[in-house]
Amino acid sequence: MTISKGSAYGEPGKPLPPHGLVVADDAEAAAALETARRENRPFPPLQLTGGDLCRTLGGPTPNGDVTFPVDLGEVLIDGRIHLFVAHLVARTRLWGYAFVAMNAQWHGAWNLGPRAHPNDGRLDTYEARLRPSDRLKVRTRLNAGAHLPHPGVKERRVEALQIDLPHPLPVVLDGRPLTTKARTLSIRLRPDALTVVV
Repeated sequence: MTISKGSAYGEPGKPLPPHGLVVADDAEAAAALETARRENRPFPPLQLTGGDLCRTLGGPTPNGDVTFPVDLGEVLIDGRIHLFVAHLVARTRLWGYAFVAMNAQWHGAWNLGPRAHPNDGRLDTYEARLRPSDRLKVRTRLNAGAHLPHPGVKERRVEALQIDLPHPLPVVLDGRPLTTKARTLSIRLRPDALTVVV
């Protein structure tokens, strides 16, 4: 069950079960989940030792024994499903246009999804169309998560969304660039799909 406002989140003193996997970051976590999906196996519990989802969950913890239920993002591109645990980014080279779906709060040093929660049953999505003068203003506020609200950024909290990008753009999932560009993204969230330990 996804978290409700004011509820306790995370179960301390519950380490990774023996059948779980230790992964270094978001990309490695998503790759492990993709492998399980291809092999038609249940998703394994994951222990994150780094990455943006780990940071969002307050990890890594000293004992690595706090367990969380976590939602999982899926995107359909050109008839193929891809998974992401932390974020999806489709953008132009200089961020004049960007579409971002956040399941985690952080994207590297940027607090890109300041209200995103990895177990609220929603993806926080942002579609930005920024003039060159606005890009610098937004960028200087990203570390603190103070870039929102902004008139050039459309915010939505969704369970599912289909979006047509203005033209084919590269897509990066959890830091992993896809080999093809995308024009249409069909995104959905799978609530409580994962068990994550930090």
